[in-house]
Amino acid sequence: MANTQDFTAIFKDMMGSFPVDTKNMEETFRNQTALAEKLSAANLEAAQKSTELSAKWAQDTLAKFGEVTRAKSEPADYAKSMSDFASASAEAASEHMAAFAEIAKKLQTETLELMLSAGKDMSDDMTAAAKKAGADAQAATRKASAQTAQTASK
Repeated sequence: MANTQDFTAIFKDMMGSFPVDTKNMEETFRNQTALAEKLSAANLEAAQKSTELSAKWAQDTLAKFGEVTRAKSEPADYAKSMSDFASASAEAASEHMAAFAEIAKKLQTETLELMLSAGKDMSDDMTAAAKKAGADAQAATRKASAQTAQTASK
């Protein structure tokens, strides 16, 4: 009568060779939180600068509008002060929009640098993990093969 080989012990040993490494998960969590912290800091800085720029623009506009509201002796002076205000406002808008663009450009550059750095780190980690997993799998396969051969020879 043919004896069926019991693979329970072999599979148990093989699965024991692939433990879940919580250390890697913890390291990944730390890396992700560090990245999130850096991205948040960059976003908060951009928001702060943007808010300061908006407030300054509003204050400048209100200060320039003060001249428009002053009483004039000639009706033509009202038209001139409105024209001056409109010209100054258009010039200020151009300058402030350029400043907003610089803030956005800086944030975009910082974000891209952070993401590239994180991607490189992840790639390096994944390569190391794949090499380790390959070596572990190869060792487990050799061990299982040796045990199978040993069991079969009995």
